[in-house]
Amino acid sequence: MTRSLPGKARRGVVVGLAVAGLLSAGLAATSSAAPAPRATTTATAAAAATTGPAGGPAGEKALKPYMGWSSYSMQVYSPPGSSWISAAQLKAQSDAMHEKLQPYGYEYVNIDAGWNGDIDGYGRPVPSTTLYPDGFQDVIDHIHGNGQKVGLYGIPGISQTLIDANLPVYGAPECKTGDLPVRPLKKADYWGLGFAIDFSKPCAQKYVDSIADLYSSWGVDFLKFDSVTPGSGISDLSLDARGDVKAWSQALARHGIWLELSWALDINYADYWKQYANGWRIDWDVECYCPGQALTTWQNIARLFPKLADWWRHAGPGGWNDLDSLNVGNGQMDGLTRDERRTAATLWAVSAAPMYIGNDMTRLDQLGLELLTNREVIAVNQAGRPARPVSTKTNRQVWFALNPDNTYTVALFNLGQTDADMTVNWPDLGLSGTAKVRDLWARKDLGQFTSGFTAENVPIHGVRLLEVTPQKNSAITVNDDDLRVAYDGDWQRNGNREVPAVSEPLTVAVTDSSARAGVTNAGVRTVEVNNDDSQIVYTGSWSRSTGRGLGDYQDDVQYTETNGDSFSYSFVGTGVDYVTETHNSQGDVDIYVDGQLKETVSTYREDGRGAQQVVYSISDLPNGTHTIRGVKKSGQFMLLDKLNVRQESLLNPDTASFDKSAPADVSVQIGRDPGELLAVSKAGTDLLKGTDYTVDGAVVTIRQAYLAAQPTGTTKLDFRFRGDYRDDIHATTADGASVTFAFTGNSVQWITALAPDQGEADIYVDDELVRRVDLHNDTRVTAHQAFTTTLKNGPHTLKIVKMSGGILRNDTIRYTTAR
Repeated sequence: MTRSLPGKARRGVVVGLAVAGLLSAGLAATSSAAPAPRATTTATAAAAATTGPAGGPAGEKALKPYMGWSSYSMQVYSPPGSSWISAAQLKAQSDAMHEKLQPYGYEYVNIDAGWNGDIDGYGRPVPSTTLYPDGFQDVIDHIHGNGQKVGLYGIPGISQTLIDANLPVYGAPECKTGDLPVRPLKKADYWGLGFAIDFSKPCAQKYVDSIADLYSSWGVDFLKFDSVTPGSGISDLSLDARGDVKAWSQALARHGIWLELSWALDINYADYWKQYANGWRIDWDVECYCPGQALTTWQNIARLFPKLADWWRHAGPGGWNDLDSLNVGNGQMDGLTRDERRTAATLWAVSAAPMYIGNDMTRLDQLGLELLTNREVIAVNQAGRPARPVSTKTNRQVWFALNPDNTYTVALFNLGQTDADMTVNWPDLGLSGTAKVRDLWARKDLGQFTSGFTAENVPIHGVRLLEVTPQKNSAITVNDDDLRVAYDGDWQRNGNREVPAVSEPLTVAVTDSSARAGVTNAGVRTVEVNNDDSQIVYTGSWSRSTGRGLGDYQDDVQYTETNGDSFSYSFVGTGVDYVTETHNSQGDVDIYVDGQLKETVSTYREDGRGAQQVVYSISDLPNGTHTIRGVKKSGQFMLLDKLNVRQESLLNPDTASFDKSAPADVSVQIGRDPGELLAVSKAGTDLLKGTDYTVDGAVVTIRQAYLAAQPTGTTKLDFRFRGDYRDDIHATTADGASVTFAFTGNSVQWITALAPDQGEADIYVDDELVRRVDLHNDTRVTAHQAFTTTLKNGPHTLKIVKMSGGILRNDTIRYTTAR
């Protein structure tokens, strides 16, 4: 369901046909008798009562991402009136799935908006008799007869028709639909089709229960719940469907029915979605809304990468990040090149996203079948290990996931504009040692490699998908946010308790006169990042314009004309400014910081032109790693001129001078424990400690002999400080809270932080207490080896329990394989 202007109009036509569980076009003279709820077997009841770590009503059915088909892409691709969810069409799609895809795990047939036609005497939806002249049950039975599952569509709220009709609720005659809405009436969905339900009233839950029971009696296995807020284009809580989500989750859980939320859910409420749903769309519709031309576009695929960089850690058994329909089955309708189709299939697979396709399954081409039926790629998806990026500061991105069997899944995505060799370095994965590499798309072993692997000539918008298998005695480092690390108790990721790795320059003015320049005390420093910086990632159709002579920073800008195109930049600091041009050819830009929509800013200027305008600024961020992303929303152009990044200085002073005619050492004080200083370097070459510089406590002295050898002018010396692994940690303040990690190997180490606010922790190996460690230190120190032990090769469990102190931090666990 699109939220772009052309698509919104089209979507209104589709959703306007839908009761969708809570909306109706009018009353029907239907029987007041309701079918008995479907019988629940012992196995089904057990599954409904058992949820994965992420919660949700589907229980054990949601321990893996689902695979199937959704009607919506074809509904908007086909011309109006084509009845893409008619009985004949749904049966044809079910039969095609049964023949071509079902042997590979595809089993859901999800019917989107427009499936219903009326309501019964209890305000419950009645399927369309026009679409299903032999009855909807006939279609459901056909799908079930093929061994498949059936999905339906719904949205929050209750319609004015049902409010006015004041119908009794099935099974609860004391409840009336006229009593259910919030008073005064309040809009419930993005399109304004219904009104919010007051879930403080017990009758509201009973009404939702009655519809869920009806769906169960039909044999429905899945519900897509759309226009969920916060999200769906509205996150200011003027619309809030969390009450609907909870009510539907509770109603569906009794039947083990999968609940999938849509669309573009707000990541600020990720824990809520994980508690009550089995899946959640993380972005807008994948469809391009260009009927008869294409199902999607590359830009709609590429924009998912920065979203997943924020969302990946929220998925796991029980609940999954939904990327919308995977439209790669037919090159004549997909809207993607052959390489882009493979890249999309890879992204869905490594993200452990539900793999439901949107193509006409009766028309799958040969490449489409190859992409959708590669068992090794499907196994990656079904393993349920969402991949994470090594870095998003490039358009040549490496994404990886560590599997329970110690293998890595690695995807090399070329999001750039030229073919390129792409390298994955084992240390970037947390791997030390030799590893065997297999190409999963080619189904071919490529050999063993000692420190990394280079894939040659990865095409534009292409990909390589690899399985990397560590060999004997390889060491694997596991970050605190890895899915394999289990937390018990009240833990929080980061929360301003992390320490990022950072590099900061000391600028030395080298002169040859008797004059001495002054020094500047450290504090907050501003780093200007030009639009052509290689670490700014541009998604979509961006171009660079130079030599404009209009007052731009460094006389250039980056620009795009396509709504939905974006830039993103990750930085270490406490604040950032978005600096651009303002002009009457420009419009609105959505600004996200750390995945959260902060503000929609206007770059429109009615008269004249404004150069180097700060249109968005944020300060007082926790000192750490952050990401700013701007998304074009309107106007002919969107521009980026530069970003101003504010950082806390770790050098005092952060500038100095050296006069060759009166040489003297230059000393600075560093703002971290001296053990955190990794090196001092110039232009990538490290200075020699003890010769070129010395460290005495918190004072670093650059020797005059080194400075005297520098040319007259400005010399920049980079001070590199280490940080927590991948710049993040998990922390708890609760005594008794624990972290557990299961692994197979012959040794294990726990590497974490020391700090003044920490105390003691107990270490258990295979459920036996082996040591109590003291994590207190007068200063904050990263990467401290707090525990190590050698073990007999085999499966083991490491458990760490907070015993005292204000905080316990968990950073990394490293273990050695013995394959």
